[in-house]
Amino acid sequence: MISLKAHFLLDPDIVYLNHGSYGATPRAVFEVYQHRQLQLEREPVRFINDELPALLKDARRALGCYLNADADDLVYVPNATFGLNIVAHSLPLQAGDELVTTDHEYGATYNLWSTICQKRGAKLVKQPLSFPVSSDAEMLEEIWRGITARTKAIFISHITSPTALRLPVEALCQRAREAGLITIIDGAHAPGQITLDLEALGADFYVGNCHKWLCSPKGAGFLHTRRSRQPLIEPLVIGWGWGEYRKPSDEPAFIDALQRQGTDDFSAYLSVPAAIEFQTQHHWPEVRAHCHTLLAATLKQAGELTGLRSPYPAHGQHYAQMAVIPLPHIHDLETFNRRLYEKYRIQIPCITWNGHQFLRVSVQAYNSEEDLKTLLGALKTELAD
Repeated sequence: MISLKAHFLLDPDIVYLNHGSYGATPRAVFEVYQHRQLQLEREPVRFINDELPALLKDARRALGCYLNADADDLVYVPNATFGLNIVAHSLPLQAGDELVTTDHEYGATYNLWSTICQKRGAKLVKQPLSFPVSSDAEMLEEIWRGITARTKAIFISHITSPTALRLPVEALCQRAREAGLITIIDGAHAPGQITLDLEALGADFYVGNCHKWLCSPKGAGFLHTRRSRQPLIEPLVIGWGWGEYRKPSDEPAFIDALQRQGTDDFSAYLSVPAAIEFQTQHHWPEVRAHCHTLLAATLKQAGELTGLRSPYPAHGQHYAQMAVIPLPHIHDLETFNRRLYEKYRIQIPCITWNGHQFLRVSVQAYNSEEDLKTLLGALKTELAD
């Protein structure tokens, strides 16, 4: 498969295996982003007052089609963390309530839910998940062991950040709904890396990033809220779209409350349709399949090199374009990570999670087999030393 590296703005001298952290934007999409910024600066009043509402609606529609979601249930936010803060501050948690999550979640989300629970007198239940994993059914049962009569809501990632593990969110949402529980899904790593159907998935709240695997410019994420849960949502920032003096608008109250919060640069949001179009033009399902194949081969070879078992089943269904490689204990992981960058020009995160050390490898359209060989060669040399 032909590499798409020439389409991206990344430094060609860097072996970039860290798409999962902040993403990377194709040149064509970045040009759309800059064009929107230029439009804003040339005639700010006309652009914001007259053109922006329709442009944002079109951008929501494009994203809604991509996610199989009604655009009126979908609003752009700067990133997934911002979207989760909206949900967390709106959620009617009370003293004695419990919120169940897993021990594979992103650190910032623990900060968020811990803070909210402490303020409300609720309890954050961090349910452990086995890793290596054996099956979706096992993961679902492990999560469900944390459910009690006091459980109000469940928060999990679609694809976890520290372990790159795809969790069984569809089955969990169905079971939670039958039990009358609220579901909140962190899809920071999902859009663009896996196919999403939010209507079928059935979460009450789903947040995602567009700037990661969908390859939009930085500062574009979304919050999807089921229609029946939208009355719960209150904005973090109150502006013209909320309150007694709300300006007239043809948008639903949910959209207005979260979209009309003051002057901002919405260019990243308006560039999301271009990112979707870029991936469509370049046959993204084939790109994702190729990246997964490269990653699977790398995990196998890394395991042969380290002698450590992969944490994922051999069928490869529990990871997509991002996965972790277990490392033998390294005394100074930060120095090891710095050597990979300074000596081999490899940009890749080293992760410590639950007493284990990993390399988290992301494989995107701009990566080649040679990039993965460089990583394996560096591992062989450095671990021998």
